[in-house]
Amino acid sequence: MKHTVENPLLKPFTHRDNSAPFADIKPEHYLPALDEAIRDAREKITAFKSDRNPADFANTILALEALSENIDRIATIYGNLEVAHGDEALQSLAKEVYPKLSSFGSDISLDPEIFARVKAVFDRRGELNLNKEQLRLLEKTHTGFVRNGALLDAKGKERIRAIDQELSVLGPKFSENVLKATNAFELWVTDARDLEGLPEGAIEAAAAAAEAKGKKGQWFFNLQIPSYLPVVTYAKNRALREKMWRAYASRSFKDDFDNQGTVRQIVQLRDERAKLLGFKTHADYVLAERMAKDPGTVKGFLDGLLSASKKAAQRDLEEVKQMAREADRLEDFKPWDFAYYSEKLKEKKYAFNEEDLRPYFKLENVVAGVFEHARLLYGLKFKEVTDVPVYHPEVKTYEVSDEKTGRYIGLFYTDFFPRETKKGGAWMTNYREQGTWGCDVKRPHVSIVCNFTKPTPTKPSLLSYDEVRTLFHEFGHALHGMLSDCTYRSLSGTNVYWDFVELPSQIMENWVGEKEGLDIFARHYETNETIPEELVEKLKRSQQFQAGWASLRQLQFGMLDMAWHTANPATISDIDAFESEAISETRMLEKVAGTNSSSAFSHIFAGGYSAGYYSYKWAEVLDADAFEYFKERGLFDPHVASRFKECILSRGGTEHPMELYKRFRGREPDPNALLRRDGLI
Repeated sequence: MKHTVENPLLKPFTHRDNSAPFADIKPEHYLPALDEAIRDAREKITAFKSDRNPADFANTILALEALSENIDRIATIYGNLEVAHGDEALQSLAKEVYPKLSSFGSDISLDPEIFARVKAVFDRRGELNLNKEQLRLLEKTHTGFVRNGALLDAKGKERIRAIDQELSVLGPKFSENVLKATNAFELWVTDARDLEGLPEGAIEAAAAAAEAKGKKGQWFFNLQIPSYLPVVTYAKNRALREKMWRAYASRSFKDDFDNQGTVRQIVQLRDERAKLLGFKTHADYVLAERMAKDPGTVKGFLDGLLSASKKAAQRDLEEVKQMAREADRLEDFKPWDFAYYSEKLKEKKYAFNEEDLRPYFKLENVVAGVFEHARLLYGLKFKEVTDVPVYHPEVKTYEVSDEKTGRYIGLFYTDFFPRETKKGGAWMTNYREQGTWGCDVKRPHVSIVCNFTKPTPTKPSLLSYDEVRTLFHEFGHALHGMLSDCTYRSLSGTNVYWDFVELPSQIMENWVGEKEGLDIFARHYETNETIPEELVEKLKRSQQFQAGWASLRQLQFGMLDMAWHTANPATISDIDAFESEAISETRMLEKVAGTNSSSAFSHIFAGGYSAGYYSYKWAEVLDADAFEYFKERGLFDPHVASRFKECILSRGGTEHPMELYKRFRGREPDPNALLRRDGLI
């Protein structure tokens, strides 16, 4: 136990509500702490297996739930920091940390004695008088063993173990390559004329970035979204747009951080694993534990949206091409022209430029606004606290409580700006899930991580409308974690079917499309005036602008994902050719040589969305239908909000999601709600 005294990961956490002591944790602490935690867990396994009492819910299912608490705590901190603040030292540990975790997981799931006890309890479930949540935990535990190889013979188990070890390294490797490819690209502008069309804030941010790199008087751009998007959307200089677009669309493809081999390995191993477990494909394996149930259902769902989306997308594209002809006599239309002329078309049609909104979306005001939405809907109060350690100076922490009773709800961390140690995109995560830890049911520690527009020397952080929607989206996930009221952490919060998990996040985006929601926080950063009604009306009129194009893009990603996970990997020798074939039905613009989206498709190759990207569209149907209920009764109607909180947000994965949804809505979702909202029917 040598490390216990000096290793902060092995000592009791003594800060507010046992929050993680980030300031004390160094990269060299992780492996010794993980080894110690695994040793401790193995001692518990030995005691577990030598228990001669008949297997029951408490001594078997709950004992397994508690077995890996220290491992989970260490792995959670490492996993979160590796993507949110992962320097070279932290990233280099991934190839040791994840295989250790995978090996330990395999030791549990492939142990015949442990599974025999689980099966004994499962076989007697009808006579154990378990409540709904206990029964769900028992079923999930048993299913988890079976889906991880418990029923295989010795040879099959060894192969599953080897596959899981390999996959535990390949996912982080894919993610690291994308981050390095993103960071490797630099675009320097020395002539101010090349910046024509760019918003003032983007120019100032590029000048500040250049100065920070010792080149005052120049402008620096990279592939982080707050830098990339303004260039492809507003830069009049077509060559500049092309350079940025090509770089972004070719990340980790035929460069120093090429992911082609990694993609092929991941797909082959997933397919082999699924077949070992008796499934036809990886998609069949994944979807057995989803609302959609099988690839045929997903294909039918995506195909059902394809026709209306494609027709609308074709109209959208023709409108943009016509705009390019009118504005600049451009006939040779390319992908790097779409966002630029689309924005010009929006200005023409609605006298509306999204940059007009930015002064009303000061980050601090938007954060206060999302907190106020949580108060009005769910009675939550957020109070910033400074006695909770953070892993970076930009991270803020809040204590969350019930406004009426003062009851403690949890801790909330925010981390908003890009940096070279942070993965791109936006996500919600936990540092401690709600549920039983030790002998007590604990409240959660929830975090959201984003890559938003940074402040400049003369302006605060002013968000784009898309960034505001992203903040509300991730905050919706955070509410799912915070408002969880379950007994067992493996069923709590966002531990739900992946095609249900986006409902709480996507529904929150709806409030920022309504004046009643915007009026709460959208104030001009200089004058403090509320957002003008005329501007909100323009925004609302533009909401369905190019909805077909946006829908088709999501369908393209969903179909590409399903293609990768239903095909026979032995037939795939060229990932670019495979991708081209998979998205041929949804491609609207010509393929540009040297670009490829699979090589940077982190959602499916490094995240949890393999055979699950369709979930975004699936959950859009749910959120469109659910928000119609709010609109019928009032955006902040206490009855509807209370039902959503009690039936959806608080219940985690304790019941089948369709049962939870029907309890909230009184019926199954209407699939046409999404098409109505997007104006496609």
